[in-house]
Amino acid sequence: MKNIARVAKVFVLVVGALVVLRGCLLTNITPGQIGVRYNNATGPLEEDIAPGYALQIPGLQKVYRLPSKYLVLRYSGDDEPGVKGALNIRTKDNNLVKVDVSVPYRIIPGRAWRVMKAGNHLQTGHGRFRFERFANDTTISVLREQLAQLKSQDFYDTERRLAVANATLARLNKELKPLHLEAVKVLIRAAYFRTAYERQLAQIQLNEQQKLLDHAKQLVALQQQKLDNFNQRTAALVAAKRQEWNRHIAELDRAYQVGFINSGKDQTPGAARRVLKALEKDARAKLVAEAEKLFALPADKITDAHLLGIKNIAAETLEYKRRVSAAADAISSRLDAQGNTKVAQVKASFTEKLNRLLGSPAGRAYVAYKAAANVKFDDTLTFQSKDGIPSVLRLRDFAKKFMGR
Repeated sequence: MKNIARVAKVFVLVVGALVVLRGCLLTNITPGQIGVRYNNATGPLEEDIAPGYALQIPGLQKVYRLPSKYLVLRYSGDDEPGVKGALNIRTKDNNLVKVDVSVPYRIIPGRAWRVMKAGNHLQTGHGRFRFERFANDTTISVLREQLAQLKSQDFYDTERRLAVANATLARLNKELKPLHLEAVKVLIRAAYFRTAYERQLAQIQLNEQQKLLDHAKQLVALQQQKLDNFNQRTAALVAAKRQEWNRHIAELDRAYQVGFINSGKDQTPGAARRVLKALEKDARAKLVAEAEKLFALPADKITDAHLLGIKNIAAETLEYKRRVSAAADAISSRLDAQGNTKVAQVKASFTEKLNRLLGSPAGRAYVAYKAAANVKFDDTLTFQSKDGIPSVLRLRDFAKKFMGR
């Protein structure tokens, strides 16, 4: 137990010593701050210390903290803490205007030790650093000098106002550089004139806006006119192309329907083909060249069908059909007549042979037999015969009577 108590005491002493050493030798630099170490013997160390823990030996060294974030100088008529009054600027046309301006700035990265070396790291009674006062004085001086280049109406001209603001920023950074500071933007947020002059400026601005509107309307009218001209030219080109294509289609239709052969007054079917066969080689080549140009086909693809046309081929086909059909009808009629004659001869021979057969004794007997079979007697018969046998039962005599014997 004594050993454990001794170890515990040592542990507590060590932890206490570490805490004391940490509080005496280490200091914390929070985010948004940048540290500068000052040595009592050699002066400030020529480097900036990043956020985190930094070594600080009491009595020999001390770490000062400067802001690394952006600080904003605001000049406005708003009644807010830390906001300075609006700047009174005398314009180029000798008019007084109140301007609301904001200027964000910061210490140039890596130059905080230079601020300390110049002695501008010290704080005033209001808790502000000395470089803030110098930055404010420099900014006011530059703003009043640069913004005085604007005329009254320039405050409402965005391009002119931005140009002067950019020039002011460049001049301000040039003046702030010896203080190791830099501004990122000069923001002109508002400008206020006297009430009477405000009305005049409003009218001037309205006139300028109306002028811009008229100019915009003129540009729109010019563009509309260009569009109308373009549409008209397009419609004319479309109409011309449509006529050209209609003409080309008509030529193609005529070439496909009629062909390229001129048979003159001979309009009979086959006349165009006869003329084509009678053409010489040069004349045929000329027709092929014309068809090649119109059909947009190579010469080896141009056949007699392209040169003759559908109508001539259809006329030849119709004439051939009629001629072959007429010949076939004639042959059919002749064969029908011959067949009918043969049939009539066969029927006559059959009738003759049948009559001759029926005129024979056997034929007459057959006819008599058929006639006797078809005789219908009364259901109730009265027989009166001298021989005692009804005459209908004497079939032989009955059949002879039918045979006429």
